[in-house]
Amino acid sequence: MKFSERWLKSWVPGGTEISTEKLCEQLTNAGLEVDGVESVHPGFSGVVVATVTSVEPHPHAPALSICRVATGNRAVEVVCGAPNVRAGMQAAFAPVGAQLPDGIRVDLAERHGVASEGMLLSDAELGLGDDESGLLDLEGSFSVGRDLVGALALEDTCIDLDLTPNRGDCLSIRGLAREVGLLNNVTVLPPRFERSPEETDTCFPICVKNTAGCPRYLGRVIEDVDVSARTPMWMRERLRRCGLRSIDPVVDVTNYVLLELGQPMHAFDLAQLHGGIVVRDGRPGESIVLLDGREIAVEDTTLLICDGNGPVAIAGVMGGERSGVSPATRNVFLECAFFAPQTVAATARRFGLHTDAAHRYERGVDCELQAEAVERATGLLLDIVGGKAGPIVAAGSDDHLPKRSTVSLRRSRLQHLVGEAVADAEVTRIFERLEMKPVTSGDGEQKAWRVTPPSHRFDIELEEDLVEEVLRIHGYNTVASRVPAATLPLGQPARDKLPTSRLADLLVDLGYSEAITYSFIDPKVADILDPQADPLRVVNPISNDHAAMRTNLLAGLVAALGNNLARQASRLRLFEIGQCFQRRADDLTQATWCGGILFGNREQESWAQDESALDFFDVKGDVERLLAQGGRDATFAPARDPILHPGQSATAFLDGDEVGRLGRLHPEVEAALGLPSGVFVFELNVDAVSQLRIRRDDGQSRFPSVRRDLALVVEQKVDAASIQAVARRCLGELLTEFRVFDVYVGKGIADGSKSVAIGMTLQHPSRTLADAEVHDRIAELVAALGAELGARLR
Repeated sequence: MKFSERWLKSWVPGGTEISTEKLCEQLTNAGLEVDGVESVHPGFSGVVVATVTSVEPHPHAPALSICRVATGNRAVEVVCGAPNVRAGMQAAFAPVGAQLPDGIRVDLAERHGVASEGMLLSDAELGLGDDESGLLDLEGSFSVGRDLVGALALEDTCIDLDLTPNRGDCLSIRGLAREVGLLNNVTVLPPRFERSPEETDTCFPICVKNTAGCPRYLGRVIEDVDVSARTPMWMRERLRRCGLRSIDPVVDVTNYVLLELGQPMHAFDLAQLHGGIVVRDGRPGESIVLLDGREIAVEDTTLLICDGNGPVAIAGVMGGERSGVSPATRNVFLECAFFAPQTVAATARRFGLHTDAAHRYERGVDCELQAEAVERATGLLLDIVGGKAGPIVAAGSDDHLPKRSTVSLRRSRLQHLVGEAVADAEVTRIFERLEMKPVTSGDGEQKAWRVTPPSHRFDIELEEDLVEEVLRIHGYNTVASRVPAATLPLGQPARDKLPTSRLADLLVDLGYSEAITYSFIDPKVADILDPQADPLRVVNPISNDHAAMRTNLLAGLVAALGNNLARQASRLRLFEIGQCFQRRADDLTQATWCGGILFGNREQESWAQDESALDFFDVKGDVERLLAQGGRDATFAPARDPILHPGQSATAFLDGDEVGRLGRLHPEVEAALGLPSGVFVFELNVDAVSQLRIRRDDGQSRFPSVRRDLALVVEQKVDAASIQAVARRCLGELLTEFRVFDVYVGKGIADGSKSVAIGMTLQHPSRTLADAEVHDRIAELVAALGAELGARLR
């Protein structure tokens, strides 16, 4: 929330001497983190309040006017092109020598033969807004010649707070004033306003059908308003300093009450409403065009504000275009309600409508604030646009309003969690200033406080919540620091399981960087990267891009790759170890997976390296290193995976059990995700990969080994793993080492075939192998390879 420091301190006169720095420190230490501080003063100097006494057309330029301007001590002549300049208006005037926010110094100028002794300025030229269409109209409320900085109280600071979701009570000047008053032990003095007299009997009927979603709804008719009236400068400035622009007096007043009291409100054009207000759920086929022009097809779970012709607003989120206030509006219907936080939060997320009203409703609005807010808004409207107020009409159900239950705090529990004693009188004072009406019982270590949280503190439910309140007001920095003493038990490493950290460390050694991504992913991306899965949908997602639970790690890694590529990275290796969530019948399984993504050149740019790109064997080599950690036999087979390239992918096995997949993303998948060509990925089941084979030393044979090499011609489809399997079966324990050291395709090899050169080391554990025996066993192997794989010696 962004707010004006000057506005806040007008509620806390006793805190006016607190510096901006100290105020920010207090708020942050109290749990209301200050995210930014910005001066209101845009940086001009020498600009004063002036009155335009006369306006005459320029003799040589029809679009310009010659204005006589009174500056307090003298009158000057100024050439002005603003369409709204008129005799009698008060405006901001920069005399010769004044400096504007962009650093430009105002000098004596001549425009089409007429001297101009300064400038009359617009909002944009002063840095006070973006309106360039005309002069800043000061509405005759300041003394002529007064410095504009003092007149507009620009010696102010905008403070931006990053509030946690539980502190919705601080999304207003009133809520922040409570905190400042409490932290400095000073009195909070809110502005006084009288109840507006009811000058008309006109009412508009209200009916609430969904009282669980809307326990309280108030409405009031205000007749004969003048929407063409201008919002006062003081209100426009307060809105601007809180990050809102002025629109029209009716909208400005509702926004002002939103900022001042924290109560969202909405004003309808009464002439556009028919048959009464009905608060109900949506119906099939209904839609609404919102104030921002978007058309929304509502659902049966969408809480709506309707009249006899259908929806006029999405409850707690945004009003509809049909019933919005316009320049032709003469009578308004002022709405003020309490909506259930869960209802508004679900609707706002479902349609991606993140408005100021929804932001407050979903965090919780004081359920006893509505009548006061209506009276405050009515008084402001009558002062600005005139009119006659009717009676307040209310509907709803008090049974569905939040119930305030008492919470107890034990002195012993407070001391245990804080680490030291807090004086009983200090605890009582804090609860009293928090409007919790404490009642004490017991004595000594048995002492306890029983409190009832006020309606605006709907986040107080547990004893620990009270401890937090006491400690943040008492001051975290007042608690002495101590080094905790704890006995750390020795770890118990498992002999049959590899620590997950070993996998991560190895990947880092291989040049990968670890990524940590969300477990919630975009359902559209999930359908691309796991088309056969049915991911679990999140009931209340934080956004549409995080609406499903991931079934694999690729969605997060692809997003991380895209973010890095957008920042001009050209070579990337990322990995992540995390849980994935998959449906199994009616159950949901959680398994830990290790995933990686690779893109770019094989080696870092260097004079000693070429610029060859990654290929399938690079990622296969990394996966082999990972699988070798457990000492088990790793094998690979061609994969039939819809998201992987059919000629550059494989399934990984350990001791015959499938443990993962690897390969290049399918070109269609790369295109659908907006990725460049040549992205490689792998995924391994961590639980399976981490299983260790107990290693035993079988001794080293004392007898000599024999090396035999074969060059085999086989069909292209025959893989090395099949050749190795036949060799191990035929040679048995004699085969101690098997290598593929060459693959050749070209001259001398028939089309559709390839030459595979293998090297085999044979050794017997207890005797020397005879040449004849080796020859016979190799001959048997060649025969078996020919019979089973169609291989022949080259």
